[in-house]
Amino acid sequence: MDEYELTCKYNVSETCAASISISDLESISDDKSTSPFSNAMKLTYGPIRGSEALRSNLARLYSAKVNSPLSPDNILITPGAIAANFNVFYSLLREGDHVICQYPTYQQLFSVPASFGAEVSLWRSKEDAKWSVDLEELKSMVKPNTKLIIINNPQNPTGAILPRKQLEDLVDFAKEKDLYVLSDEVYRPLFHSISPADEKFPPSILNLGYDKVIATGSLSKAYSLAGIRVGWIASRTADVIDKCAMSRQYTNISVSQLDDSIATYALDSNVVHNLLGRNISLAKTNLALLADCIDQFRWSCEWTKPIAGTIAFVKFMREGKPVDDVEFCKRLQEKEGVMFVPGCKCFGGGEDFKGYVRIGFVQETEVLRKGLEGLRAFMRDGFSEVPYAK
Repeated sequence: MDEYELTCKYNVSETCAASISISDLESISDDKSTSPFSNAMKLTYGPIRGSEALRSNLARLYSAKVNSPLSPDNILITPGAIAANFNVFYSLLREGDHVICQYPTYQQLFSVPASFGAEVSLWRSKEDAKWSVDLEELKSMVKPNTKLIIINNPQNPTGAILPRKQLEDLVDFAKEKDLYVLSDEVYRPLFHSISPADEKFPPSILNLGYDKVIATGSLSKAYSLAGIRVGWIASRTADVIDKCAMSRQYTNISVSQLDDSIATYALDSNVVHNLLGRNISLAKTNLALLADCIDQFRWSCEWTKPIAGTIAFVKFMREGKPVDDVEFCKRLQEKEGVMFVPGCKCFGGGEDFKGYVRIGFVQETEVLRKGLEGLRAFMRDGFSEVPYAK
């Protein structure tokens, strides 16, 4: 993405809901009398674990409709979810530990544990079963040195979810084995294709009655605010937060007070529901456009329609054989200026997910519309020349 995203005309690989400005936040607030900035703020390091106001707003969101509210003291603010995940791994894992990680997912979740000397086993989602996972398979993977199970819910790059019953069973098993569970929930709560009333709707991992669970998240994806670099670690176990706070002293002391203040404003009850409503509506509108386009090219592509998040994983084929997805993405950008992310290179290490591309569909609707027009033109005039995957 670093190499190509600044030269494309239409970035249809972006994983964040369409970004907004501070002025946009103020315009959707129900309380026009407040501002995310105070000119009197002295720019010290600020509260090291994050401001009380920001952590309280997050705790309120995690505590909605649950019997056991989460304390703000159980949340640590970090520079984005990427720092949150790294900090958890740095704090908990040692050489020789065994980790099980849902796959495919963001590469950080399995590569960073491995870089710390942990043994990593991949818990593979089933392509032919709508990217579901098999809990019995997970149970068979546990070893005497297993310490941590890592999930990504909603999942990058597929937009699939681990439904409530499966999450409950997973947590029960982890409790039985005394294992930590890290749930990267960075795409939560952007659920565009499932209702909270649905029995499969997944709660946060924090709300399933087990203390040794950890949730990470950020304002980048579902909340449209990647530019302020605010994420968090939340856990029912104070010891986890304390360990992460201690080790964070050697990576980053605190989050910028300016970022903290904007995040606090965005997650205030006067703003957050309007912001999420905007993004869920955008996701629904854009997903319908993407689905129409994919239906048009059923002869060459297949997918499992995403349930949540901002992304879809689509497989492109010719005569039933997967195409070279890296070459497909390069040629699509060269000819039409449209950027997708190749699945085998970014998620499969060159071996898995050949022919797949990740599409980000929750940018501005007009950007997606023009990007899909470019895709249609390429499918007519350039797709037949894309080589097959090796």
